[in-house]
Amino acid sequence: MAEVGGSEPTTRGLEAVVHGRVQGVGFRWFVQRAARRLGLAGWVANQPDGSVRVRAAGPAAELERLTEALRSGPPGARVERLAVERGNHPEDLPHPFQIR
Repeated sequence: MAEVGGSEPTTRGLEAVVHGRVQGVGFRWFVQRAARRLGLAGWVANQPDGSVRVRAAGPAAELERLTEALRSGPPGARVERLAVERGNHPEDLPHPFQIR
């Protein structure tokens, strides 16, 4: 197994907006449980347009696992569209992961 060089940051950031039937079905609680299990910092919040916004930071592999969870959601949810942006780790995210 090769070692990764030290210049690349190990903590990355993710911002996602989930559209569909994602409010009133326990989606935020589902995301919080998944993110905390993965050890991620960040938050999840309902948006006025009926979507759910997620900001998270942590290791790239854990962020990918969270992205996969967002694609399915909890029972009762119906994810119609998922918009994801990845980037640098935002410094201001709460840990442990919170619901707003």
